[in-house]
Amino acid sequence: MDVGGAYGAGKAGAPFDPLLFVKRPQVIVKGVCLLFGIIVFCCVSGAWYADIQLQREVCLYNKKSSPCHYGEAIGLLAFFASLGFLGGEFMFGQMSSVKSRKHFVLIDLGFSGFWAFMYFVGFCYLANQWSNTTIDEDILEREGTSSIQAAIVFSFFSVFSWAGSAWLAYQRFLQGNNAMFTAGLEGGEAQMTGAAAFSSYSQDDQPYQDPPFSNQHEGGGEYPAPTY
Repeated sequence: MDVGGAYGAGKAGAPFDPLLFVKRPQVIVKGVCLLFGIIVFCCVSGAWYADIQLQREVCLYNKKSSPCHYGEAIGLLAFFASLGFLGGEFMFGQMSSVKSRKHFVLIDLGFSGFWAFMYFVGFCYLANQWSNTTIDEDILEREGTSSIQAAIVFSFFSVFSWAGSAWLAYQRFLQGNNAMFTAGLEGGEAQMTGAAAFSSYSQDDQPYQDPPFSNQHEGGGEYPAPTY
């Protein structure tokens, strides 16, 4: 099934334009999400330090491993998800099925909204654990805290980047539904126009004869009396 302009994309099979692809708002936002995911993952990964007394690596976020694991997970998954969606955007214009485009848009909408929530939870979680952290002078001299604070800041920024991605997906979904609704209305009007082309029944066009004796009844006359 060929589509033209369904869900904000051109007709399937159109030549690929790299410049227009890079200028798409969805591509720009997904690129920002990808960049923030790398930053958050790298910064949280740098929050581990070797504790000499415990003889193991400890997370700087309140010396608990769960904040670091959570921050690494959401950053890494955001990176791979952004790559997947960018690949989907590349193939979006080549999808010849309206249902395939609709499914992609719905997946984008659901995942982007969910990941914005996950980043919000991560921001609150990391900020809370960092506020309760007691840093020794030796640890502060060896490790530093710039990457810890950067992870919190970019987790906050990521909430808005993924929320913006969800908003763009929602707008694309509405655009696709409106286009399909308009196409349905135009098809219905075409059918009604074709039906109106048939002329209505006209009695004058039918070559029939009046029944016998009809003129006499219409004139109000009586039948002549029989003669014997």
